[in-house]
Amino acid sequence: MTTRRRHTSIAHLHLHALPSEARYNDVIELVSSVTPYVQAVPPDAVQLDLTSALRYFDLSPYDVVQLTKLRLKALYDIDSSAGLASNRMLAAMAADASAPGDTTWVRDGQAATWLYPRPVTALPGVGRATAETLHRYGLHTIGQVADIPAATLQRLLGAGSARLLTERARGHDPRPVTPSEPVAHMTADLVLERDCLDPERQHRAVLGLADQIGRRLRGESRTAGRLTLTVRYADRSSTTRNRVLPEPTDHSPVLVAAALGLLASLGLQRARVRAFTVRADQLLPAGSAYRQLSLEPGDARARAAEAASDRARRRFGPKAVRPAALAD
Repeated sequence: MTTRRRHTSIAHLHLHALPSEARYNDVIELVSSVTPYVQAVPPDAVQLDLTSALRYFDLSPYDVVQLTKLRLKALYDIDSSAGLASNRMLAAMAADASAPGDTTWVRDGQAATWLYPRPVTALPGVGRATAETLHRYGLHTIGQVADIPAATLQRLLGAGSARLLTERARGHDPRPVTPSEPVAHMTADLVLERDCLDPERQHRAVLGLADQIGRRLRGESRTAGRLTLTVRYADRSSTTRNRVLPEPTDHSPVLVAAALGLLASLGLQRARVRAFTVRADQLLPAGSAYRQLSLEPGDARARAAEAASDRARRRFGPKAVRPAALAD
């Protein structure tokens, strides 16, 4: 018995317009008509294993990607960029490197040629702290990291991090595309009219989105166990951070503190920000979620005030009660 080798031709589609939850589900259904091996990458991307689709359509990988992009544009007026490669990581990196509407194809045998000149910060998982450590020792490109002796890199980053970074720098990613439905989540997003460099405005934007998520959770009697912040920049690149909450909650102050903590961890400084997205997932019915009891009377008062604010908003509109930082 022979086993078919899968995930040899992977496409990563980045949707330029941040879709609503319903429209994102429509996108998943649409691309599933091209290949059944589709993995959701919320909030604005999908990955496809095209191996079986190539035989069905009798087209090249590039042509199948163009067909998929054309269907997205024709049916939902969604523009997209794409990356095409032999594994998920390379496909995602190629999509990030693609100009609007273009497709970047990293062909078999050309991964090293394409990867090595790129900055080490282009690798997934290389954040600011890791990049600063690598730059301090003269490691600025992916090729330099791939060629450095493993023992040297382990002394800089530790054994586990060094091993994973070396594998990524050499273009290795064994993960298959796993067909799955988009996980249940709530999303609040804000696309700015112009690029924002003001840290205070960025703070207000994230605060408002987290507060909006809290109101929606309470309105639907649900709690969230994890919060994710995605920041999209003027050059179409993005950064995503997530945090597991201490306990499932619908309490806006807890959600706001988590979201602002994620924002602070990015160290944006003078980054040109185009959009923010806050996503809550690991959703549970409010009645089945546990909550740590508190002996502090302030907690009960804060929740009572929050309930009163929700009643006022339902009666007088969403702007009837707002955090002071969001007042005009």
